[in-house]
Amino acid sequence: MQASALSAACPACPVETTLTLISDKWKVLILRDLMPGTKRFGELKKSILTAQLRQMEASGLLTRTVYAEVPPRVEYTLTDLGRSLRPVLDAMEAWGTAYQENAR
Repeated sequence: MQASALSAACPACPVETTLTLISDKWKVLILRDLMPGTKRFGELKKSILTAQLRQMEASGLLTRTVYAEVPPRVEYTLTDLGRSLRPVLDAMEAWGTAYQENAR
């Protein structure tokens, strides 16, 4: 689903829209891992399913570049839309840190 297609199918609630895009735990970890920059497929956690990466590409959160090389090389980069989630991830990190400190 392209970003424009997602707009047409977006829930009315902005929080629900955000969760629709990043609700799977792997998607949040993919965003975290790509925030510093482009990564090859092998650099991402092996447990991240290809389907999650493809869904994020279809949603406009990242781009996938395939190079015609041997061995094959695939790189993933956040789009501007994907990078715009940084404040959300930063807030999640801050909340998680505070929770961990208070739980001790």
